[in-house]
Amino acid sequence: MSPTPPAILDHLGVTIPDELLVLALTHRSFAHEAGGMPDNERLEFLGDAVLDIIVTDYLYHKYPDHSEAELSMLRAGVISQESLAQVAREINLGGFLLLGKGELKTGGNDRDSILSDTVEALIGATYLTHGLEVTRAMVMRLIQFQLQQVVSGRQGVDWRTQLMLRAAELGLDEPTYTVESSGPDHDRRYHATVTVGHVFGQAAATSKRVALRDASAEAMAKLGDA
Repeated sequence: MSPTPPAILDHLGVTIPDELLVLALTHRSFAHEAGGMPDNERLEFLGDAVLDIIVTDYLYHKYPDHSEAELSMLRAGVISQESLAQVAREINLGGFLLLGKGELKTGGNDRDSILSDTVEALIGATYLTHGLEVTRAMVMRLIQFQLQQVVSGRQGVDWRTQLMLRAAELGLDEPTYTVESSGPDHDRRYHATVTVGHVFGQAAATSKRVALRDASAEAMAKLGDA
């Protein structure tokens, strides 16, 4: 792994002992190739339970009039594999994973299942280090965007496609995109701009895909159809 493991802590905003941090980032494929060293699956198990109680507690108090079914649907959207993988991409987690050679060759560092599992492992490691309240604060920072998307009903929306359809509906030219990047490889930032007629959207993120998505969503909002 090229960047040092502690660099990911800048994105998380917490401290985790080096040994525990490396364990949280160690996928079973790497552990197997390394001769059977421990992997992050136990931490993932713990983190999954901690994440569940944090999100459940937040939704229970935030929406006192919602039924059990409504709360369950919201929770499922926030802690889904797709949502956690988005969180991972926003903090550039893929660049810190310890993966086996086979997983690296097949794009494991950008696979939803691996990214989401590692997020849960990091939550578990944070809980072991600091307890529930520090972990709660970290989790709420990380999932803020996902919460907003789920509550507003926007989770999973393909904003680039929606923007293209909206532009055609309004008789505008097809949206055009530009993306610029900055920063070192392990902490690269992408700045995306989309233009539709005289309307434009801008966004920055640690993932090109997220930057393009957010720029498209902003342009949709300016077109009055967000």
